[in-house]
Amino acid sequence: MFFKIIDRYIFKELLKLFIISTGALTTILYLDKFLFMAQMIVNRGVSFMEMTLMMAYISPAFLALTIPMGVLLASVITFNQFSANNEWVAMKTCNWSFLELMKPVACFAILAYILANSIMFWGLPWGNNSYKVLIYDIIKNRANIDIKPNIFNRDFKNLILLVKDRDQNSSLKSVFIAKNNGIDPPQIITSEEGIISSNPEILKIQLKLRKGTIHELSKERDNYKTLNFDRYNIFLSLPESERLEKKALVGHRELSLKKLKEKIIDKRKKGLPTSGQEVEISKKFSLPFVCLLFAFFGAPLGIKSSRSGKTGSFGIAVLVILLYYIAFIMTQNLGSIGQIHSYTSVWIPNFFLLIIVIYSNYKIYKEEPIKVLENVNNLLITSYQSFRS
Repeated sequence: MFFKIIDRYIFKELLKLFIISTGALTTILYLDKFLFMAQMIVNRGVSFMEMTLMMAYISPAFLALTIPMGVLLASVITFNQFSANNEWVAMKTCNWSFLELMKPVACFAILAYILANSIMFWGLPWGNNSYKVLIYDIIKNRANIDIKPNIFNRDFKNLILLVKDRDQNSSLKSVFIAKNNGIDPPQIITSEEGIISSNPEILKIQLKLRKGTIHELSKERDNYKTLNFDRYNIFLSLPESERLEKKALVGHRELSLKKLKEKIIDKRKKGLPTSGQEVEISKKFSLPFVCLLFAFFGAPLGIKSSRSGKTGSFGIAVLVILLYYIAFIMTQNLGSIGQIHSYTSVWIPNFFLLIIVIYSNYKIYKEEPIKVLENVNNLLITSYQSFRS
């Protein structure tokens, strides 16, 4: 059979720890959202189902980060356990070579790579766009519900709204608006009729006014003017809308590969820089690829960190993750502003990590010591013992 018993055993251990690690890391990232979501449920009447949908829609953005982390943690902890429990020695005694034992690791790495690719190419665009549409629907429904006849409405940002009457079709009669954003001169707007409409393209709510007058007083209060209009549109913004949109994780990540390419072509025609979009395209390939590297780097890390126990192996894995993502963010930012080549910027950490993976696996294959890992391992042991004492 292609998979031996030992292969299935290693693969199951990797998969089990991957699910636990990825789930735990994703939950940690969710902690930042829980208070915000609770406030929305209590203060703004957002339903529990809508909150559940929000969590589902933002989960691909978290998984894009936590899947590679989970791969490294699973690989490190699995092989750390093998080494600490002398299972690794038993495997070598049975004449299983290092390359043979890496076969289930390769299968696990490919599975994680496919999963990460699905998240980057399909999950992220779907999740972020769905989140924006959901937020838009919440804002739109709240705007329609809260406008009541003969009651001053202060829910909208920078304006006060009063209507004499409204019908079932969101048509408002005898509209009075006091508008003041603190920057432009204050305005009083009166209109015979107003209609609330939605703009799905920009995810905004519009109040379309007909047959009215704008009264404006200058900041110096020495100039007063009026302007009559037949049609006048105002964008309505709830106080929570900006905060909600910030939580949407919007940006180039929400765009599919096809949309990003179209945006690059459009910007080039206008003579605008395209570094940001080019980096995002490259990220869709580079982040899933690191799953392959982390899976094969985790085996040497786990084997050589057995002396420090599970805590030490976990600490080494966290250190590697921090160093990688710091380097990744730095090169990504440099690529986005055009300081380095945009397409290759986010591949620079992968290139250095690939060299380290080849070197560490070669050392394990030859059963030679990896001095750098041993020094780090000794440092962790010393630090832990000093902390306990």
